[in-house]
Amino acid sequence: MRLGEGESARPGTRLRAAIAAAKPLIIPGCYNAMSARVLEEVGFPAIYMTGYGTSLSLLGLPDAGLVTQTEMALNARLIASAVRIPLIADADTGFGNAINVARTVEEYIRGGVAGLHMEDQVAPKRCGHVAGREVIGREEAVGKIRAAASVRDAIDSSFVIVARTDARGAHGGSLEEAIWRANAFLDAGADLAFVEGPADKAEIARICTEVKGPIFYNMTGISPRMSAEEMAELGIAVTILPGATMRATLMAIHDFATALKTHGPMAEAEFDARFRAHPIGNLHAFSGFDRIRTMEAQWLPAESAAKYEGGLGHMPKAAE
Repeated sequence: MRLGEGESARPGTRLRAAIAAAKPLIIPGCYNAMSARVLEEVGFPAIYMTGYGTSLSLLGLPDAGLVTQTEMALNARLIASAVRIPLIADADTGFGNAINVARTVEEYIRGGVAGLHMEDQVAPKRCGHVAGREVIGREEAVGKIRAAASVRDAIDSSFVIVARTDARGAHGGSLEEAIWRANAFLDAGADLAFVEGPADKAEIARICTEVKGPIFYNMTGISPRMSAEEMAELGIAVTILPGATMRATLMAIHDFATALKTHGPMAEAEFDARFRAHPIGNLHAFSGFDRIRTMEAQWLPAESAAKYEGGLGHMPKAAE
């Protein structure tokens, strides 16, 4: 939670430091500011905003190019504003051609995001682990990365650009084409290369050997699950687990709703007892009411504290 508590270093600078310090850097996905707060509370050094989770949580729609640049950039801004750790955010295709990419990168930088990844799919895009994807031509794809790198260099050189190619699993695609594109994107100014959807560990090994730069790996969907030690041995720099928190949320809500429908309103009381015993079971403290009272004590007239006298409910505590 920010509320006046910021960091002096740029988000991209802090993200680059986190990448340098870990082999690999494991980054869980969030889909809104609340889920980002939980990941920060647990102690992760960086987080990732999932485009699939943004589309499903905001719109109730699949990751099929239906969410707009405005909605994605707003969600990224809200998440970045809620935490003090750096955020990498999905930017889909950049929402148009190279000119649109320039605006997208600027919007993400202005929103406090530390970095983004952008893919070479034809619009409307779709989830990288769903069949039916197509990619744009090589020249246009490379030009979009050049545009992103140019804006980064002009506004905030610390901002991290991850270039994603979907050529492996796209219609008519191949691993060879994906590797060619990953190298071309690095030459065009990307900081990390992201080959979406390798089918097995042998393909991952080829990517790590033949792509001449840092590798960004998406451990979800059809892609193999590996331990941190296995990824370190391959030389992967960053790994995201984008949708796991969203799936955990969906399962928890469904299970609670089923209990409520089956057993009636006292199912909430039973759940509440379990929740209160949880590490973040003090909802009001987690959400930040103690910070609000601390700010009131710092900046409001002393008599404003009188409103707490004799009050019922959670009593926020001001920091000493």
